[in-house]
Amino acid sequence: MPINENLVQEIVQEVMAKMQIADAPTGKHGIFKDMNDAVAAAKKAQVVVRNMSMDQREKIITCIRAKIHESSEVLARMGVDETGMGNVGDKILKHHLVADKTPGTEDITTTAWSGDRGLTLIEMGPFGVIGAITPCTNPSETVLCNTIGMLAAGNTVVFNPHPAAIKTTIYAINLVNEASLEAGGPDNIAVTVEAPTMETSAIMMKHKDIPLLVATGGPGVVTAVLSSGKRGIGAGAGNPPALVDETADIEKAARDIINGCTFDNNLPCIAEKEVVAVSSIVDELMHYFINDNDCYLASEEEQKKLIDVVLAGGRLNRKCVGRDAKTLLSMIGVTVPSNIRCIVFEGPKEHPLITTELMMPILGVVRAKDFDDAVEQAVWLEHGNRHSAHIHSKNVDRITKYAKMIDTAILVKNGPSYAALGFGGEGYPTFTIASRTGEGLTAAHTFTKSRRCVMSDALCIR
Repeated sequence: MPINENLVQEIVQEVMAKMQIADAPTGKHGIFKDMNDAVAAAKKAQVVVRNMSMDQREKIITCIRAKIHESSEVLARMGVDETGMGNVGDKILKHHLVADKTPGTEDITTTAWSGDRGLTLIEMGPFGVIGAITPCTNPSETVLCNTIGMLAAGNTVVFNPHPAAIKTTIYAINLVNEASLEAGGPDNIAVTVEAPTMETSAIMMKHKDIPLLVATGGPGVVTAVLSSGKRGIGAGAGNPPALVDETADIEKAARDIINGCTFDNNLPCIAEKEVVAVSSIVDELMHYFINDNDCYLASEEEQKKLIDVVLAGGRLNRKCVGRDAKTLLSMIGVTVPSNIRCIVFEGPKEHPLITTELMMPILGVVRAKDFDDAVEQAVWLEHGNRHSAHIHSKNVDRITKYAKMIDTAILVKNGPSYAALGFGGEGYPTFTIASRTGEGLTAAHTFTKSRRCVMSDALCIR
């Protein structure tokens, strides 16, 4: 169904007007002035959640899913308007994906052993109140996905979101609490503060009532969480390379790579950030990029100008993150048609626009002598993040070798990167991919602790 842009804009303006931070009322569902009050409210709510049946939790989650579907356009528009990143259409799709495919209570399972000496169960229990730090790149998607999984596991959650996305985050947190109340659950299953800062983050991380911390963001915030002295789940940065060899369907590889690279203007951390291709097919691949997939080939002079703009002063220019290709080119004085989706060029792996995770539709192509050289360069470009990588090849042995060498939490073969999150691929989505701490794609089971229950010499009826 086509999006009524005027209607969505009117709704968003009304919502944003009501949610100016200075006027946000303390006590709005899940929103507090003080971080200690937020934690206390989440702890009180967790006592209720902990004693709810799985069916009762699932009833709340079902209501959350329905509200995400209803609010997907508003949330998408708010995210783009507030952060200036991404595009509305793709963000709508991401919200529907969260609503449809994020695992709920079905992800909480029990393992059992029975024998002559009785019955032993391993059950997955909640941590309690979880402290979560979320990014501005996928603000509402991360909050909603995390809340569903954490609630399914019996937890409540305190968010310290990125300040650049606080309005969108508040809207999402209010949404999940309204869903809980409508479904007969408690208020404050997810909470935050009106004005998140480094100080509120520090209070949350040190708080005695928060046993588990979950960080989704850059290396700095993940390092802070992992240095807190508490159990931490760290979803950090990536620089996913896409390897293409001479056995691949080059036309399809080009289409998949550009579709993945340009999805939500390259904001997803799993998105193709650079390509390493065997030399014999580079020209063909570039042909398909430019002629069939609406890519703009940047000259050496334009590459230098892009470096000056997007890596101003040697650091990533946040004003460029999540911008579309046409906007980025306009920043260096280049005018292109509106259909241009991606900026491509060929360069060495050390090229600043290749070695740096940009999170924008700029795609450098590195030429490799052969497959082994391509693997070596791709591993170097991934920087040991162990996050995500992609390969286009019809040679199973090569795919296997690449998988072992790159050793990432996600590896997509012969498809666009977003297949890893359930778009055109099997499996569930997440916006917290814990490559650094090893959990991989997080879901409800990630936010549990293992508990062993033993009945000795009884309850075995075999």
